[in-house]
Amino acid sequence: MHRLPPSRISASASWQRAASKAGIYFELTKPRVVALIVFTAVVGMLLAAPGSITPQVFIFATVGISLAAGSAATFNHILDRRADAVMARTRARPLPSNHLSVPQAAMFGASLALSAALVLVLGVNLLTAVLTLLTLVGYSVIYTVFLKPRTPQNIVIGGAAGAAPPVLGWAAVTGEVTLDAMLLFLIVFVWTPPHFWALALYREKDYANANIPMLPVTHGSRYTRRCMLIYALALAVVCVLPFASGMSGTVYLIGALALNARFVAYAWQLDRHYSDALARRMFRFSISFLAALFALLLFDRYVLPDLGSLRPLFDALVL
Repeated sequence: MHRLPPSRISASASWQRAASKAGIYFELTKPRVVALIVFTAVVGMLLAAPGSITPQVFIFATVGISLAAGSAATFNHILDRRADAVMARTRARPLPSNHLSVPQAAMFGASLALSAALVLVLGVNLLTAVLTLLTLVGYSVIYTVFLKPRTPQNIVIGGAAGAAPPVLGWAAVTGEVTLDAMLLFLIVFVWTPPHFWALALYREKDYANANIPMLPVTHGSRYTRRCMLIYALALAVVCVLPFASGMSGTVYLIGALALNARFVAYAWQLDRHYSDALARRMFRFSISFLAALFALLLFDRYVLPDLGSLRPLFDALVL
């Protein structure tokens, strides 16, 4: 049997170790969360100025916002490492599991932040760079250090940082923040509490063990579920605003109403008959909900106008 020479074996082992280490660093950026964040930012860019975005701005803004989001997630890992160590959901993360040290993670997070600043300042505009920096600080410091361990309204107040990416995308293209950009912000802002409280409900013991005052821990399941229903109803109203403002058309409206009907139904069912399984389903659906809603905004803006004379027919069918 043919055997690889020692040099080839050593090179292969080194490559595997490097790939494994890169994967651990990549995990610090919370890639699944960042993917949704960046998608909303991209939608913000595409809605801001259809057909007039330069490739440079689009690429640099996407890369810069992605780097900043990864940096914020990394510093969140660092600041939350002690709580993460006692929670079943998070104890396998790179820092609690000792796969990385705090200095290593801090250096990585700082490098991402610096790279994001350079990319946005040099390739996009100063407004986007400043707003992105404020968002990074808002999530990784204000939310993680001051809000999360101190108030059950942590995710409500801190949700402003998570709702900023569409505004960042809008500012990258237009150099300003308009009312339409703030409508996108409002959608994500109102969506955040019921989305996160669904997770907090079935992870209540984890948060209690970590002494994190999430709403189910401080006010109980019943109160949290009633708040989720109120927010779900408010979200249904907020999601109509892009249509009311003229930013989107009737196809978006009918899709948004259908998505919100299901979201409210989940909240209603949880309020009446709670189960961990139902809370998990609502949490998973809430992620799909936001992605689908923003995809509808793009479809309404980009695909339907290309259909030309069919647009009035679409409008007639959904009204």
